[in-house]
Amino acid sequence: MAKQAAFLEGNLMRHITVMALTSSVGLMAVFVVDLVDMIFISMLGKEELAAAIGYAGAILFFTASFGIGMGIATGALVARALGQGDTELARRRAGASLIYGGGLGAIFAAIVWSYIVPLAGFMGARGETLDFAVGYLRIILPSLPFLMIGMIGGAILRAHGAARQAMMATVIGGVINAVLDPILIFGFDLELTGAALASVAARIGIASAALYPIFRHYGGVPRPSLGNLPGDLAALLAIALPAILTQLATPVGQAYVTRSMAPYGADAVAGMAIIARLTPVAFGVLFALSGAIGPIMGQNFGAHRIDRVRRSLINAVLFTAIVVCGMSALLYGLRAPLLALFQADGLTASLVLLFCGPLALAFFFNGLIFIGNATFNNLGHPYYSTWINWGRHTVGTIPFVLLGGWLFGAPGVLIGQAAGGVLFGLGAMWLARRVIAQAEQAKADAADGVQEPFARQGRLMSLLHLRR
Repeated sequence: MAKQAAFLEGNLMRHITVMALTSSVGLMAVFVVDLVDMIFISMLGKEELAAAIGYAGAILFFTASFGIGMGIATGALVARALGQGDTELARRRAGASLIYGGGLGAIFAAIVWSYIVPLAGFMGARGETLDFAVGYLRIILPSLPFLMIGMIGGAILRAHGAARQAMMATVIGGVINAVLDPILIFGFDLELTGAALASVAARIGIASAALYPIFRHYGGVPRPSLGNLPGDLAALLAIALPAILTQLATPVGQAYVTRSMAPYGADAVAGMAIIARLTPVAFGVLFALSGAIGPIMGQNFGAHRIDRVRRSLINAVLFTAIVVCGMSALLYGLRAPLLALFQADGLTASLVLLFCGPLALAFFFNGLIFIGNATFNNLGHPYYSTWINWGRHTVGTIPFVLLGGWLFGAPGVLIGQAAGGVLFGLGAMWLARRVIAQAEQAKADAADGVQEPFARQGRLMSLLHLRR
């Protein structure tokens, strides 16, 4: 059996770098395929198809938020149990998370399926574009349980420190999608239907590849016990509910931005869809950062190593700054090839050029929010993540997008969206530092016998916060 708590010793920046880079490779394998989808669809020469992917992508992001939230909760619980040395509890939490994740995914998929047309219409899809988006979604949505299991399985592996195995699960899914995309889109002339079928196959592949090492190398999961499942559900939902609410804020905010872009025409929506696929490819390392540093913080928090938790936060911010500066420079240098790749012109080209300039640098503040979320979720304050994310995607989005659109048109919508992130990124960092300071004080008080033993502190921090 592999070492159970890998992050209690060793260089923290190295842990963060290895976890973030390996996690991001897996994420980018999926994001790159999404980008290739957009390239292939652009080659078909139908703006309505590219716009349809933009509308459908916002809805799929919404459904994926449940998987992300469940993965965050699972990773925090498993990492904390491993940090405490309780491997059986870690296995039990992992098994319960997989069961509940698959079941909730099926229920949620059925609900969204029932409202596909009004959801796509609400975001601005009309006519043939609406038909394309709805057809695309109806193929992909039933595969949501597989996506949930894949995300939760990856979180379990990362909690064990097995970032490479978690990475390989998504790489395998990306390879499946990349191979099937041209065959189905062009070979069988299925266009969007082919892209959707390839995505379904990739989700099944990711789930299978994530489960295999859990059972092969990490003891699998115990047989479900009816007596334990309610308690496991309560522990899971204590983190998963605020984490899901946190993740839902992003697609809600993105849906508003998509709707705000729709009046400027299919060119504007297509440009935004291209940016939506360039962003995670360019900044996949930062998208992976929250899940990467979560196990590091969770294990050290479970082991009462608050000093290492604080250093993890500082190193993560430095890592974010390095990544953003490097990728922004690369995007700026690749502006012309990107425009040629997507055959972008007019307003579509203007939006892509804007993203490859100053807006890329603004992603640093989104990175700060990701780091803050990892801190809150693993130190017992998951609802802080909820408030930060909803604030960022409501009051930090709506008025800024309205003002930007009024002043500068379609480019102003993107400028406004980025501007709101600055305030909330700084706010997330201030609050994260405060949470760590509270944990340090709790540990000191416990050592002096002022409060209950620190071992119970991690489980009760959320309840104590709510009571205060």
